[in-house]
Amino acid sequence: MRLYNSIYKKVVDFKPLNPEVVTMYSCGPTVYKDAHIGNFRTYTLTDLIYRALKFYNYNVKFIMNLTDVGHLVGDSDEGEDKVEKSAREEGKSTKEITTYYTNKFLTDYDRLKLNRPLKFTKASEYIDAQTKLIRTLEQKGYTYKTSDGIYYDTSKFENYGQLSGIRLDSVKEGARVEINEEKKNPTDFALWKFSDKGDKRQQEWMSPWGMGFPGWHIECSAMCLTELGDTVDIHVGADDLKMVHHQNEIAQSEAATDKKFVKYWVHGGFLTVDETTMSKSLGNIYTVDDVISNGFDPMYLRYFYMTAHYRIPLNFSWNALKNAQNSLFKVYEMVETLEEKSNAEISEKHMVRFNEAIENDLNMPKALAVMWDLLKSDLSGPTKIATLLKMDKIFGFSIDDHVGFEIPENISNLAKSRAEYRKSGIWDKADMVRKEILALGYILTDKPDNTFDIRRKL
Repeated sequence: MRLYNSIYKKVVDFKPLNPEVVTMYSCGPTVYKDAHIGNFRTYTLTDLIYRALKFYNYNVKFIMNLTDVGHLVGDSDEGEDKVEKSAREEGKSTKEITTYYTNKFLTDYDRLKLNRPLKFTKASEYIDAQTKLIRTLEQKGYTYKTSDGIYYDTSKFENYGQLSGIRLDSVKEGARVEINEEKKNPTDFALWKFSDKGDKRQQEWMSPWGMGFPGWHIECSAMCLTELGDTVDIHVGADDLKMVHHQNEIAQSEAATDKKFVKYWVHGGFLTVDETTMSKSLGNIYTVDDVISNGFDPMYLRYFYMTAHYRIPLNFSWNALKNAQNSLFKVYEMVETLEEKSNAEISEKHMVRFNEAIENDLNMPKALAVMWDLLKSDLSGPTKIATLLKMDKIFGFSIDDHVGFEIPENISNLAKSRAEYRKSGIWDKADMVRKEILALGYILTDKPDNTFDIRRKL
């Protein structure tokens, strides 16, 4: 298996530290608002990597974090904590905010058939680990104190910028970070922030440096090191995290342990909407709920994500999602007409091409093309089903739900009654029966000769 490693900027062979178990960490959401479909493109990438590793018989220890404290409104360590801000705006406690949006995230996560990690780690439950990590950095001379917190001195870390390309001598204060006169270097970042004396926070803890809360970057390092060890095989995240967040994770982790933090950095490309960046002001930030309310099953969104390579920016539009719907609907429709037999042969020639696509940096568009070639081939139904079910261990389209489809007798009888109504020109009753069939979970499609097709609604 080969993956694009962002730190080397090329596709390389994947060789885990321990062939018995692969360790993988993925940056999860900050649970202060709904995760949007751009976020879920990255989480789907994580799921595809996990499925591929399992497909090739690796044991995987997979952790994803939930940031419930410490993520400020910008990369500059200035401004308000996102969770505290959301709680103030919604008139709720931070606990209510994080519980609600965590549950919403998990609901959407499951809707997309994403494999849950071994553990979702919450930043607020790793405060001791974070303070211990900061103490280690302090003892090694990597920190300094300002009026608002404890900061990491990036000039002390020799390889700062290897992942992001940001170098100390090329950064202008205010370009990527806001001006802070107390910072020694523009790229320095907060490890621990002090609570404002005149403004009581809902989330704050006593530390060796006084009352306060952790910085955003230290959270991931502490959780990752605690759960997976000093060196992790794969770290996944969105492309926008590469420039600051992930670079800072490397700096603080490697300074503390004197070991390589991550072997393979994998970053997913952006999702744009109608060729523009998603933004609140444009009103084009869509959630999984929006997808459903517009009549699309989340499985169609999952298929849509795979229509472009994960590293390439992908443009979302409702028309593009409709095309994905039509494609996956056709797959299900074809599967439901195929005969299944136990111990059916698998098409080795298709699996060879499928494996080539997956092993070559998760080329999902090519993998989809192989799937379509299989479905359109002259192979027997049982062979198609057996091969497709094997491919679906990575696709995650729940193909098995559509194998051996039989129309229930009550649905068939309703459809026949509707056909009689249509034949007699009683269109209002025919329409009522169609709605009844839909309410029972089935879609009826009329044919020109007054016959019909029926399939399950997703």
